[in-house]
Amino acid sequence: MKFLSVRDLRGKSAQVWKELPKEREMIVTSNGRPIAILAAINESNIEESLAAFRQARAAEAVLSLQRSSMARGKDKLTMEDIDAQIKAVRKQRNR
Repeated sequence: MKFLSVRDLRGKSAQVWKELPKEREMIVTSNGRPIAILAAINESNIEESLAAFRQARAAEAVLSLQRSSMARGKDKLTMEDIDAQIKAVRKQRNR
């Protein structure tokens, strides 16, 4: 996988667009840190590519929530604890 800086993307964009179909993906960096992914697509696979990208983002969001829950100790809740939380929220909503 090829890495390129924002500066390279700006200054050598014609070369980047030419290489992208062969590379398939490129990581764009800013100050050495990854900030974006360029992925080659074509008219015949745009919907599938978009769906796969959205699915990957959703999976990453779920993983982030799981990590956050574990960091706060919420992964140790029992079903009774969860049911009590749901009941409390519903009671508060009905007010």
